[in-house]
Amino acid sequence: MSESKNQSDDRPTSDPRAAASDAAMEESLEEAAAQSIVQDLDQLQQQLEESRERQLRLQADWENYRKRARRELEDERRYANQYLLRDLLPVLDNIRRAMTAAEKAPETGGLLDGFKMVAQQLENVLAQHECRKIDALHKPFDPNFHEAITQQPSADFPPNTVLLVVQDGYQLHDRVVRPAQVIVSTSPAPAAGT
Repeated sequence: MSESKNQSDDRPTSDPRAAASDAAMEESLEEAAAQSIVQDLDQLQQQLEESRERQLRLQADWENYRKRARRELEDERRYANQYLLRDLLPVLDNIRRAMTAAEKAPETGGLLDGFKMVAQQLENVLAQHECRKIDALHKPFDPNFHEAITQQPSADFPPNTVLLVVQDGYQLHDRVVRPAQVIVSTSPAPAAGT
């Protein structure tokens, strides 16, 4: 027994400072691992939030694109006839010129009536397709709807008023197909003696 007692004495005795140091080191390692996990978790949460924000932005962009495409398609449908109407308006102008010329010749009574009916029919077709004449006579000049071809002094109307419509203008819904060609008033010329 004395031998076994000696053997047990040969075992290193545990130093309380070393045990405390080992425990502190283990605790430090556990804290570092926990901090690393918390940092990783924070980083993953931040990436998740960024992904959510990116998804919301993409979703909003997609919705804006769909709305814009729908509006463009509606506009395309609404104004599809614009070029056809623009090409038909000179035909209506020529019919009106023929009517004006026929009114000056007494032997064209039946022909004039026919031209008036054709002109009225064409105007009705234009109106059915929302193509309306721009009302310009004696209205204030508006460059969005009128094209001034000349100015003329007038004492009867204030400056920048449409005195005469040379060629009718038309608009399709709210878009001008052809502006009205007009003569616009200016201030009257001062008297020579003044």
